[in-house]
Amino acid sequence: METLTVEDAITSRKSVRAFTKDPVSKETIKKLLNISARAPSGTNTQPWKVYVLEGQALHNLCEKVCAAYDSIAANPELEKEYQASYDYYPSKWFSPYIDRRRENGWSLYGLLGIAKGEKDKMHAQHRKNFEAFGAPVCIFFTIDKELGKGSMLDYGMFLQSLMIAARGEGLDTCPQAAWNHYAKIIFPLIGAKDNEMLVCGMSLGYVNKADIVNTFHTPRVGAEEFTTWLS
Repeated sequence: METLTVEDAITSRKSVRAFTKDPVSKETIKKLLNISARAPSGTNTQPWKVYVLEGQALHNLCEKVCAAYDSIAANPELEKEYQASYDYYPSKWFSPYIDRRRENGWSLYGLLGIAKGEKDKMHAQHRKNFEAFGAPVCIFFTIDKELGKGSMLDYGMFLQSLMIAARGEGLDTCPQAAWNHYAKIIFPLIGAKDNEMLVCGMSLGYVNKADIVNTFHTPRVGAEEFTTWLS
């Protein structure tokens, strides 16, 4: 296996939305998690708690969440029953963030041949989140509800470390906030406690290079656009 530099691992990371069924060994997953545990956290609190699902356990969870997602499409009133524990996105969008969001969404749908207004096709594509995009592994991350906002910053560094470590092993990932609305289904299946809050899920596996969706690369603004230099 080719060894990636840190720069290559970071710049080659992307959200993969189609995986092969090739298994990932438990030893490899443990290695990735132990590497990621070196992420910094305020006063070394290490606020992460991790649940790794594969095989029948993952199949059962995907089946239940997909059923809930489909039921909402049939009866939108049911959406009220599935609320995320925290606001990942702003309640009111504004530029430049809404512009980037729209560019991301319509670029992906355009690649997949999904036109504006084709709700059934949009539903089917978004549903793949809850199939873990076909990955053999899906990881769920929780945090104690009593911890502060800084611990979520710590958690972001842990998640990034995991995704970069995965690239170093020739693996890919897709971090998914989409799961957050279905904690009431997920928690009983993974054994999470009432004091925990779902941070996100993450699909993990080997990229399916034959699927066109994985040719999608999101752009980034250059440093000159978000940096102020002072001297």
